[in-house]
Amino acid sequence: MPAPSPPSAHGPSVLVLGAGVSGMTAAVTLAERGARVVVHERGPRIGSGASWKAGGMLAPWCEAESATPEVTEQSLSSLDWWDAHVPQVVRNGTLVLAPARDVGEIARFGRRTSHFRTIGEAEIAQLEPELADRFSRALFFEHEGHVNPRDALLALGRRVESLGGRIVCNAPMSYDAGAYDWIVDCTGIAARDVMPDMRGVRGEMLLLRCRDITLSRPVRMLHPRIPVYIVPRAEHVFMVGATMIESENAGGMTLRSMVELLGAAYALHPAFGEAEILETGTGLRPSYPDNMPAVRRDGKRIYVNGMYRHGFLLSPVRAREAADIVFGP
Repeated sequence: MPAPSPPSAHGPSVLVLGAGVSGMTAAVTLAERGARVVVHERGPRIGSGASWKAGGMLAPWCEAESATPEVTEQSLSSLDWWDAHVPQVVRNGTLVLAPARDVGEIARFGRRTSHFRTIGEAEIAQLEPELADRFSRALFFEHEGHVNPRDALLALGRRVESLGGRIVCNAPMSYDAGAYDWIVDCTGIAARDVMPDMRGVRGEMLLLRCRDITLSRPVRMLHPRIPVYIVPRAEHVFMVGATMIESENAGGMTLRSMVELLGAAYALHPAFGEAEILETGTGLRPSYPDNMPAVRRDGKRIYVNGMYRHGFLLSPVRAREAADIVFGP
């Protein structure tokens, strides 16, 4: 992690609105370049919104399956950025599997992606012994990684504070704009009133604890209707999530979604049938029509938004763009 250095006493004053992944990466990037940063979060803690429920997968090549080439190209530096700023980034790659009845989905996924190897039973077992004899074929994206989003966001908060910045939670969204040189708005779906082309896209997740299973990397289980991912965390905890659902329903998880996510975990390994359900969560992720995160400027106000499913991949890039507006490239 970079050694802390004090911000310039004469640097621009910047108010960052929102302490999700886009807000915290922007705050760190600005503070490292010498800005005097204050972060206002309307929720009770850092990451009170959708970022707290993210998978934290740093998977630029897997994302190419459903994203434009620009997403992959722009996110290639993200693994190194996260490595430099937070502890415990795991770079063990990504494994893409499918149940026997859907094995054709593996070939389809491979046609849309790159930087993987097609592997068979022996190497699957070598990479993930728990999955031995359960799957005949997989794609292994060996250069990808993942991070626990909650630990990462808190680490970014400590970084901001080490650089002299302040983070205010439970902050009212009323403030004296004239007290700051710049306002960087990273409020996600809450900014929809001033971003009429933004929509919310629903994401759902489960946290499970299964002491009988150990995985070393994220596993994507392919299914024609609802592909899911299973991401290992510490203490035999696993995050299970649907990719994205085109719905603006912000309510709780439905029984159907619960069954599908639990079914995917069980299909990966029957031991998940005895897993403890620690948490369920849903959230609306902000998305523009092209599903591409963007930086927009209106005078001294900069909007970093539209992260869609690319928050951890593209927030470092968008943070740099915002900082270039403040400081110049």
